[in-house]
Amino acid sequence: MIGLCTFILSLSISALLALDNGLARTPPMGWMSWATFFCEVDCEKHPNACINEKLYKEMADKLVSDGFRAAGYNRIHIDDCWMELSRDKHGKLVADRERFPSGMKALAKYMHDRKLELGIYEDFGTKTCAGYPGSIDHIKDDADTFASWDIDYLKLDGCYVDIDLMPQGYPKMTQALNRTGRPIVYACGWPLFFHIAHREHDVDYGAVEKACNSWRIFDDIEGSWESILRTITYVEKYQDVLAKAQKPGGWNDPDMLVIGLPNVSVDQARVQMTLWSIWSAPLIMSNDLRTLGSEFKEILLNREVIAIDQDPLGVMGKRILKTKSIGIYLKPVTPVIQERTSLALAVVNKNELEVRVVQFTLRTLGIAKGERYDVRDLWTGEDRGVCDHTTSKSLTPVATSTQLQSQRWSYDDKGILKRPLKFEAVGSKQDEK
Repeated sequence: MIGLCTFILSLSISALLALDNGLARTPPMGWMSWATFFCEVDCEKHPNACINEKLYKEMADKLVSDGFRAAGYNRIHIDDCWMELSRDKHGKLVADRERFPSGMKALAKYMHDRKLELGIYEDFGTKTCAGYPGSIDHIKDDADTFASWDIDYLKLDGCYVDIDLMPQGYPKMTQALNRTGRPIVYACGWPLFFHIAHREHDVDYGAVEKACNSWRIFDDIEGSWESILRTITYVEKYQDVLAKAQKPGGWNDPDMLVIGLPNVSVDQARVQMTLWSIWSAPLIMSNDLRTLGSEFKEILLNREVIAIDQDPLGVMGKRILKTKSIGIYLKPVTPVIQERTSLALAVVNKNELEVRVVQFTLRTLGIAKGERYDVRDLWTGEDRGVCDHTTSKSLTPVATSTQLQSQRWSYDDKGILKRPLKFEAVGSKQDEK
């Protein structure tokens, strides 16, 4: 039997003020270009890897044909370097005429015809991070432009601007977007740039969550385990502050899923997918869907893991126990019965080289006397038997591996709560004792 179960908490989810545009009630999902294609604009030398409309159309088609749209990945996000280097004579943004000859409105229609949404990139500063025109003196005009193009999602970065202007500036774009009358999900870079300036404690998350549907919290992620691990370490350090800020309609964003990039192994990819889901983070891939291996596709398309991320409570799970390189994480999830939530629990071995043994009693995780749980592993699809509060388990996760479990309440056909309670687990293949 696998060595982990979870417990029931009596808790109430407090009401939080959030951006009132009614959007992103669950974490956004989709595909973004940056971590794979960056700012490649030479389409003669790199015709299949440059920032142009062909790239985004091809990725959209793969979302549809390969089952990603059906699993919830319903947005294509354009990142930096899509514009001309200067605005037009009226001060309007213009898509690069050679690389986007059809224009953004036509590209949005291409997405909408496939039941996808289109996201676009801008920057609050004088320039984007790659040096293209920024929005600081053009907020209303740019919001109107995006709405006229039928854009569905805006990522507003924070390069080339004094960060002390952000608490007033980012809400100005909120207001401008709302005035357009078009529903546009709004992703902010605001807390990220306070982190870069080593001023995390100056971030007013109450103001952030009123202005933004999501907000970047840490450095750009790269396609390596070292980068993923740095992100995990940072989120753990600030998890109490971040968890208080998060709610449906407003999400902490630890950056893109780099699952499928060359230097990320299958086990490491599973760790990222697991923890991003425990955190209720946006699941926005950045990879090449045209060449994505089946082993990575299987991770990204695991419906039961995605359901943990997309749980309607929108609670950010937190690390509750740590032993050497092993982390144990807990997240309240639906359904809620008699004010008690179900739970998801993850065990992650962050060590690349060592197999470690983790041993603990379920009582230490809060399993109450008399409660029993059926366990099922969602990564392997295997049922793992029954456990209760007296069970002591020894778990041996392989190097850089993960296990995620989620308790589910269930009823019989008369509406009576069944016992034992249904308990679902998400985990990687592991040696057991």
